[in-house]
Amino acid sequence: MNKEKMWVHVRDSFWFLPAVYGLISLAAVSLVSVADFLLVPKFEKNIPSVFLTNKSVAQTLYGSLITSILTMTTISFSTIMVVLTTYTTQFSPRTLQDFMRSRFTQHVLGVYSFGFIFSLVNLLLLGKEQSKGLISPFLTVIISIICLAFFILFIHHSSQFVKVNNLIGQIRLSTSKIIKKTFEEKDYEESSVWDQEEVDHIRSANRRVIYAEQSGYVQGVQIKPLMAWAKENDVLLEADFFIGHYIQKGMPIFYYIQNNESDEFSPEYCLQFLLIGNERTDIQDIEFSIQKLVEIAVKSISPSINDPHTAVNCINRIGSLLAELGQQFIPIRYYADHNQDLRLILEPKPYREYLYKSFYQIRIYGRHDLSVMNGVLEALYKIAVVDGAEVRKDVWRFGEYMIKAVDVEELEELDYEYFHQQAKKLANACGEPLDYLA
Repeated sequence: MNKEKMWVHVRDSFWFLPAVYGLISLAAVSLVSVADFLLVPKFEKNIPSVFLTNKSVAQTLYGSLITSILTMTTISFSTIMVVLTTYTTQFSPRTLQDFMRSRFTQHVLGVYSFGFIFSLVNLLLLGKEQSKGLISPFLTVIISIICLAFFILFIHHSSQFVKVNNLIGQIRLSTSKIIKKTFEEKDYEESSVWDQEEVDHIRSANRRVIYAEQSGYVQGVQIKPLMAWAKENDVLLEADFFIGHYIQKGMPIFYYIQNNESDEFSPEYCLQFLLIGNERTDIQDIEFSIQKLVEIAVKSISPSINDPHTAVNCINRIGSLLAELGQQFIPIRYYADHNQDLRLILEPKPYREYLYKSFYQIRIYGRHDLSVMNGVLEALYKIAVVDGAEVRKDVWRFGEYMIKAVDVEELEELDYEYFHQQAKKLANACGEPLDYLA
């Protein structure tokens, strides 16, 4: 595993920040111990007595604080389990990642780890002398107060996170950042078009195959280091997967051509630049991020929950994300080095696929709920208004697909009028005639 890939796995793990806080705590204990046994005796007369404590009091204080911090940690873990249970039963199992990967949640547990280790190690380092002259108990009290503050903030954070509207907003913001990052300017060449003769020649050449060495979801591709590796070995790669797809061990994952063959060349090394895991993540997967909102919407319109307003809220956020995606979307499939040599071909998902995956399940389960279908048409209308002609073409094609899902013959007169009004507004925004409901 290359260093960058290992760093991504470590950084995104739940235990990383608490472990960092634990190491910082050990370093803090070392510094405080040096101050207690070397510096404090020299300057004890100049230090206010409120900052100093004898060892018998310190021992009692440490025992109480350790118990208190451990209790707060236990309650916090119990709160986490309640939140996760709520997410699973009412929202979507996919949304568990959002809470568990929340930096605030990890920082809170990190602060608890810091306080617990700091108090415990200081307790172990206490000697039998009862002389006055320890500053570490005073610092431990301050750290405990900080832990209490974080405990209160965590309770507030959990109560806010469990609110469905807040969760929807958080997913929308994080997905917007992924879209922006995906289409931001890179320090290597990207293009949606290339010399077609060169591309046809490449695809007709005798290409070799690199097979997948493990099964799992493609969570991301480290394009920059992959490009550097391809340039170093004078290789052209063509990917046979999409971000977010599940790949099976042994299936073709790359096709490659090497211009200057070398005995030291190992084609399988390029697999180190793929992030493959047991579940999809939103590292580079825009579709998966939108899928979370789709699942919340579908569950909201289920008979067990029956909350169409939440579904419409999700649909509004999905429409906002699709509009933002349509404004920035470029079907980038060719990646070249600074010498304009083609190094990687990676087929992008077309915009119409994002559109379809965002609403087709809502069409299946919400076709009998007119408020939900009107919400979809309203979202499509707003996408058509703010985006260009190519996007409007896809939007109208999908809009007809959604309109035909509703059995208009069963609608009451007022329901039909409102539905017809929404459909007509969408047709006008797309510059298309509304033949189906005419």
